[in-house]
Amino acid sequence: MNSKKVNPANFQLPDDVQSVLKKAPNVTWASTTQELMDAACGPAGNDFFEVLYALPSSGRSVMEATVARVRNGIVANYPESYMRRRERDCLFIADELPSDKPRFAERFGYPFSKLREETFAWLEKQDLTAFAFDSGQGIVSIPSLAIVPTNAAFFALGLALLQGITPISDLPLDYKPQAILIVAPPFRHTHFNGKQVVVHDRHEDGLHEMFAYNLYPGPSAKKGVYGVLIHHAEREEWVVPHCSTVQVITPYDNVITLMHEGASGGGKSEMLEQLQREPDGRILLGKNIVTGERRYLEIPRACELRPVTDDIALCPPQIQENDGLIHVMDAETSWFVRVDHISDYGTDPHLEKLTAQPSEPLMFLNIDAAPRGRALLWEHIEDAPGKPCPNPRVILPRPMMPDVVNEPVAVDIRSFGVRTPPCTKDDPTYGIIGLFHLLPPALAWLWRLVAPSGHANPSIVHTEGMHSEGIGSYWPFATGRRVPQANLLLKQIISSPKVHYVLVPNQYIGAWKTGFMAQWIAREYLARRGYAKFKEEQISPSRCPLLGYALNHLLVEGRHLPHGFLKVESQPEVGEAAYDAGAEILYDFFRKNLALYLEEDLDPLGRQIIDCCLANGTPSDYAKLIKSAGM
Repeated sequence: MNSKKVNPANFQLPDDVQSVLKKAPNVTWASTTQELMDAACGPAGNDFFEVLYALPSSGRSVMEATVARVRNGIVANYPESYMRRRERDCLFIADELPSDKPRFAERFGYPFSKLREETFAWLEKQDLTAFAFDSGQGIVSIPSLAIVPTNAAFFALGLALLQGITPISDLPLDYKPQAILIVAPPFRHTHFNGKQVVVHDRHEDGLHEMFAYNLYPGPSAKKGVYGVLIHHAEREEWVVPHCSTVQVITPYDNVITLMHEGASGGGKSEMLEQLQREPDGRILLGKNIVTGERRYLEIPRACELRPVTDDIALCPPQIQENDGLIHVMDAETSWFVRVDHISDYGTDPHLEKLTAQPSEPLMFLNIDAAPRGRALLWEHIEDAPGKPCPNPRVILPRPMMPDVVNEPVAVDIRSFGVRTPPCTKDDPTYGIIGLFHLLPPALAWLWRLVAPSGHANPSIVHTEGMHSEGIGSYWPFATGRRVPQANLLLKQIISSPKVHYVLVPNQYIGAWKTGFMAQWIAREYLARRGYAKFKEEQISPSRCPLLGYALNHLLVEGRHLPHGFLKVESQPEVGEAAYDAGAEILYDFFRKNLALYLEEDLDPLGRQIIDCCLANGTPSDYAKLIKSAGM
């Protein structure tokens, strides 16, 4: 029996944080996710709960969320469509440490210390739930503390599922967290005009405080904690990739590990999914939006998938083996899986069964389910009549995932996903990326600097047009400066010369609507190919040099893919003129966003690479700048 008596009053917390915990009417210290699951619907026995807050300035109450207890877990929904996805520009910096992000005082016109006092004064009057967790996993575990209004226990549940929860009895008597997450939902209305806001306050002594003024887990429970990890890793001079990672085992027992990066909506979670088939077993490669033609592919047996990471990876020096590859491990205990592509029963039988009859209760967001009913992945709530929410989610604990890999893995291929719009002669766009392209390492670094969020991003607010998420696509969550992160990312690429790089589109290839099929086919092909290098006659420089090398032909399981899927300019619905117009859109985007990195402390090689781009360099020019094993 554990005889240790842990007293939270003895924890080493900032005085004002400790004061809040002492003055609050009731503080519940949670030790398990089941306790939070039980509390998510309010008083014991409730199957439905409205998360309400009184606004002192107006006397009215606002409903931030509804929570329903269902047969397979908990379902949280938001009355405002705005709150069903992450706000792109919600992060502000309260401290004076180096940062390129907007400072709270400059944006709002008063010091954060004033709001901090107001936040704590409000929390002192609330029933609170607190629990300890680790930001990160394994050898990268930052002791962290969450303080959440008890009526928002569903938010605490989401955080505990994503990051884990440490039983209070396992904490040291003088527990001292290095990160503290404080949640105060009504301030979204009283101070920020209804907008999502997350404020980071980094202390000189290493303490990292984060204030979440909203209840959507994306900006804070997930990406906010990601920001804590990025800041921690930067001080130790390594990066925290924004990626999914999967071991792919071919029918011939070849094993290739693929790491797929990209902005939100770039296909990270989808890279862990099996390719989708038609009822007759065929694979729909794409549908032409001009002619209505459909193209199919037959792959009798798909590769076996062993997932490693879903969204955030750790690659600290302790797990690197200096073998020319990058070694990564997962940073999370659960995965925040978007299921907007599951619109009908049977779309993804494996995931549907896993979540409809789970081995333990799950948490769903933006799913339409009645209390005591069953949450089903294709039952998305509507943003408006007839318009389903594009960001339905389920939080899946890693142990539930079949064949999940729990130890570090060595990455062979890094792919980068881009959401592309349709491109036609009548409407030229940047949707000119073929099924996949091979990138020299230097060019792969540039794609990670500009990291376009791309077409119709379902995960964030404001999805029109192409926006840069920057620095490996994790820049929206970082708290420091761009250039140090760019340098670290470049250093990582240089130190892993055996890793190969590909660029993969999703949604459209020219005039063909493809969804995520391009990355699934690329995964199947590259795994089957293994370590064999491409011959000169198999590839050629892309018409747009930013796309590296294009494939001249592609044979998958004895089937040739149409040439237009490899070189978009050859599609009759596109042609060279529309392709070139799309290429110029890409170049304008690169020129605009790369200019942000031309600062004095940029690595000299990085400056050379950017200069190469600005001078319209060729793929061979990029290949000369960083040596690699080649593809």
